[in-house]
Amino acid sequence: MRHSSPLSSQTVRAVVLLLLGAAACRPSPAPPAPAARPSTSPLPLGAVPLVPGLPPIPETRGAPVALSVRYPSPNQLITARDSNFLLGSVGSGDVQLMINGTPVPVAPNGAFLAWLPLPAAPLPRYELIAVRGVDTVRRTLPVRYAARRSLPASGTLIVDSGSVLPARGSWALADELLRVSVRAPRNAAVHLIGPNGSPRPLRAMVGEAGEAVLEPSVDPTADVGVQFATEVPAAWLGDSARPAQLLVTRNRDSLRLAVPTVRALSRETRVLGSLRSGNRVASDTDAAVSARTIVNGTYKWQLLPQTVLEVTARQSGFTRVRLDEQLDVWVDSDEIALLPEGTPLPRRVTGGFRVTPNTDYTDVRIATGERPAYHVEAEGRTLTLTLYGVQANPEISPLLGSDSLVRRIVWEQVTSQRVRLTVQLTQPAYGWLSLWDEQRRAFVLRVRRAPVIDAARPLAGLTIAVDPGHPPAGSTGPTGLYEGDAVFPVGQLLVEMLRERGARPVITRTSLAPVGLGERGVLARREQAHAFISVHLNALPDGVNPFTANGTSTLFYHNASEPLAREVQRSLQARFGLRDLGVHYQNLAVARPSWFPSALAEGVFLMIPEQEAAMRNPAFQRKYAEGLLAGLENYFRWLRAETTR
Repeated sequence: MRHSSPLSSQTVRAVVLLLLGAAACRPSPAPPAPAARPSTSPLPLGAVPLVPGLPPIPETRGAPVALSVRYPSPNQLITARDSNFLLGSVGSGDVQLMINGTPVPVAPNGAFLAWLPLPAAPLPRYELIAVRGVDTVRRTLPVRYAARRSLPASGTLIVDSGSVLPARGSWALADELLRVSVRAPRNAAVHLIGPNGSPRPLRAMVGEAGEAVLEPSVDPTADVGVQFATEVPAAWLGDSARPAQLLVTRNRDSLRLAVPTVRALSRETRVLGSLRSGNRVASDTDAAVSARTIVNGTYKWQLLPQTVLEVTARQSGFTRVRLDEQLDVWVDSDEIALLPEGTPLPRRVTGGFRVTPNTDYTDVRIATGERPAYHVEAEGRTLTLTLYGVQANPEISPLLGSDSLVRRIVWEQVTSQRVRLTVQLTQPAYGWLSLWDEQRRAFVLRVRRAPVIDAARPLAGLTIAVDPGHPPAGSTGPTGLYEGDAVFPVGQLLVEMLRERGARPVITRTSLAPVGLGERGVLARREQAHAFISVHLNALPDGVNPFTANGTSTLFYHNASEPLAREVQRSLQARFGLRDLGVHYQNLAVARPSWFPSALAEGVFLMIPEQEAAMRNPAFQRKYAEGLLAGLENYFRWLRAETTR
């Protein structure tokens, strides 16, 4: 499980909210919904049929009443709107539990999971009472909600000065329109005073029409703050000697706020930067700089260090760089070094494309003179390589050695600065690396051949990377079982099973100590892994009902990994019988390496008492490992069939 809060993850948030939506408020929790019927494939003749399901929760009775809450923690910031979950334990299954006057079911081992309305502000708190006979334990759990400054409709004029945008330290092209905004009362008027003293109105962002009239029924003391905004050229905000100001007025009251000065970049000269990887564990082969579509967004491009690009903006710790005339992306500002003024932008023109076969891979070498920005997409038997800021001029493109992997290369000058190469293969796209050949000044797309697969023993002779997820981070169940500890024995069992199948397993961590996300993929690539499987347990973000949103899912990053993820999901579903949350693309750091197919399994939800208890059961740990093993075997059987037809 990848976490953005003590019990949530950005990736799970995307999947669950997309599929299920925010669950409605439910005053008292319902039991888990019936499990969906698992999808199973025909079993080999003589095989024992799979019996899906979880083991029963062990019963604990007569133990001391010990009331503990795993989530939320005291004074936890809650981001839900109307309802949220609590999980923890009362120490014994024969204890009754009330939270804010609502009875909460207790599992046979004393674990509990509740879905309750949020307690009322301004001092939100949960009152927990655990009772067994004459024994009573009480606990008060205060929580917090996101607070913002109240901007009333009357009295002294108050403006949220911390909401002023653009932020300090921003850069933009001089003629680029920037949004200037501030949060102020709806019945105020806001103007931007530019360097020449002329005012420009900001409009209240309320509804489609931007209507800012205060309704008569609104309490004059209530918060009526809204965002006021306009757009102006960055040059308006670039004069540090005469900085722009925001003038906010209401009746006779007025306030002035300084607008941070923006560095306005001239189009007459370029600011250039050279990318540098922040990955301290990777070799040159593994080093890459991640680029995003928006500030602090999800990764899309993996760029070569030392690629020189034009800088077009800076904002909130990120730098915008231009890949070509039609595409700008954002990189971490720590991963780009500005070059001296006057440095020219490199010209990148290709010569011919050379295809050189090797035993385990084929190199497609493209001489560009300087490192280009690029992107590789896999789809079926095709790899599509996009080169940005490049012009193609291939007079001849020899295929040396009559390669049996690369069938044909088709190139297209999509725009004046963008080249698309379609590499058609004789097998499904399996793995690739993007490299720079310094000696030949060429970009190299190294296309990996699928391994030779034994029909009877599909894992024999293969190297399989097993990644027990976490630490760092990770979720925790109601009775305190930590995800990193729970999946470790599953990984160890899978390693044993792989050896029995003739594979060479490589495990990314051999103890309960933390291992960085970047280190895991680097280890697998250096060991020449043929597949990478990461073992996780799931959890949910605030505001999502765990009784309707739990189940089994398997995630992937590259399209070429989707067949592996699908086989793993099918095998786990056949064994667990939980709700099928499906196979999904997710922006996963551990699954980002492209040299091998990768899948991340979210077998069960650790926050569900029954599923947490199952992860303490050695037989269920083995069942989890068997499901992963079967998924790997079925994938390589599929791959063999695809590569031999």
